[in-house]
Amino acid sequence: MVDPDSLAEAEACPGMSTAEASFAVLKCEYAVGGAIVARAQRLQDELQTKQYSLPFDEIIYCNIGNPQSVGQQPITFFREVLALCDYPALLDKDEMHGIFSSDSIWRARQILDGIPGRATGAYSHGQGIKALRETIAAGIAARDGFPANSEDLFLTDGASHGVHMIMRLLIRSEKDGILCPIPQYPLFSASIALHGGTFVPYYLNEATGWGLEISEVKHQLEAARVRGIGVRAIVIINPGNPTGQVLAKENQEEVVQFCKTEGLVLLADEVFQENVYVDNKKFHSFKKIARSISYGEKDICIVSLQSVSKGYCGECGKRGEYMEVTGLHKDIMDQLYKLASMNTCSNTSGQILASLVMNPPKSGDESFEMFCAERDGILSSLARRAKILVNALNQLEGVTCNKAEGSMHVFPRLHLPQRAIKAAEAVNMMPDAYYAQRLLDASGIVVVRGSGFGQVPGTWHFRTTILLQEDKIPAIISRWTTFHHKFMEEFCD
Repeated sequence: MVDPDSLAEAEACPGMSTAEASFAVLKCEYAVGGAIVARAQRLQDELQTKQYSLPFDEIIYCNIGNPQSVGQQPITFFREVLALCDYPALLDKDEMHGIFSSDSIWRARQILDGIPGRATGAYSHGQGIKALRETIAAGIAARDGFPANSEDLFLTDGASHGVHMIMRLLIRSEKDGILCPIPQYPLFSASIALHGGTFVPYYLNEATGWGLEISEVKHQLEAARVRGIGVRAIVIINPGNPTGQVLAKENQEEVVQFCKTEGLVLLADEVFQENVYVDNKKFHSFKKIARSISYGEKDICIVSLQSVSKGYCGECGKRGEYMEVTGLHKDIMDQLYKLASMNTCSNTSGQILASLVMNPPKSGDESFEMFCAERDGILSSLARRAKILVNALNQLEGVTCNKAEGSMHVFPRLHLPQRAIKAAEAVNMMPDAYYAQRLLDASGIVVVRGSGFGQVPGTWHFRTTILLQEDKIPAIISRWTTFHHKFMEEFCD
């Protein structure tokens, strides 16, 4: 017998159900914006409406690397150039010379001259405005000491679009696999699932500071091949997300050699290249490493991602990114261009910002001193915040956290009491998700469950950003510590 209420509901809501939705979409998971974040947003609404009494007065979002949402200020030179490009009529007003720096005015004129029709509101070339790609290519060449070609560059709306483009190109069926680190940024696993491929995990070694061991990668590659999976590429995230490690140059050389031997595309997520906080390590692009050991485009295919959302720039909402693709045959590059053209083009402000990041003010420019002060101030503050947060986390009972060498995140391990694990199981939750939810409900602090990034079975983690405002860190750590002590006492074995 049909339930009349169900029938009425079906008639009122004729849209399709999840049973009719794409299986690939349903299979995707993206923990960074998952249930905990949705719960946090509901609590924030309650705080604003004062409908309920909560034990905190604000939500502290530590779930995502979104610097300006937590107080980081934009780089002045970048915003001046953007403003002038978006409203070129300002350039003809005499009073602008008292408001904008001379080099931002000159740079805006130069950028506009390179845009067809000087129209920032018009569609651009599918790969991005050629003049901006040429500027970025020159910046890459200056960074690496090896030539770069603007025709190898695709400017996209954030690194996410670049990842989807490459996955769409590489994956033909579930028989195609992509090696990804565990822990990993869940964009990669979600994109592989969305495009119908097979996720092939390799585990980073937490005991050695999240070390990347070629023996482990080789083991997982061979195991996948035995299962009939043709592994097409390997994802490397350097500096690491969520893990915060920076690869040593020698380790990178091992990776490049491995990719050449095994015929793998090297997909390098290098969006945190400006975020290195230790003196004994430096960022080196994988293309630079390959060229320095005499591997050219005929030897290895490298896809590198860089974003204006990270580093010192933090312009997440502008959605600017470049993807450099080297080593692909021209016929395949034509297919990649076709994919880019299907999106018409990326937004112009993001393209301009990507060019500015790779060509900031130089010594002698009016904005140079202010730019250096702003950039260095942001990066030195991030380094201090990383150190303070890691030290505080390591003071908590049952928490261990590796040093943050770079990026904007750390991935502490939770050594939870068995009673806490059983309590999580009783409400059908992962133990790390249970901890994250309890932390949110008690303190307003939002972190992401480690199971959303992948972890060694039987271990539990969470990811937090290091972006807490420096002057608020002591109070937030105090709030966190109070919760944690009560949580551990409640579930003491």
